[in-house]
Amino acid sequence: MTERAKEQLLDMKRSANINEPEVGLRLKPAATGEWELFPDQAIEGDQVVEHGGSKLLLIGADASDALGDRQVDCEETEPGQVKLVLTRSNEPAPDTRRKPSI
Repeated sequence: MTERAKEQLLDMKRSANINEPEVGLRLKPAATGEWELFPDQAIEGDQVVEHGGSKLLLIGADASDALGDRQVDCEETEPGQVKLVLTRSNEPAPDTRRKPSI
């Protein structure tokens, strides 16, 4: 996970009024083939990404297997609009010439 993705997730938690440091955003494959994030607490076996003293991302074993070698990053879609993306470790990072508005 990139540092800017960590900052984006922390901002998402704050925007959703999730102030408890023990509550993170669980990444889970959705039935549509997309990925979804929802507030949850870590359970045994989760991979947990922390930042700024707060749990940010929770990844269960099923999601970890599906992610493979992908990493979480973010990219600017329009000025002031940032979205999380999954990239493979051998792909170039999203364009960083424009600073994302996080």
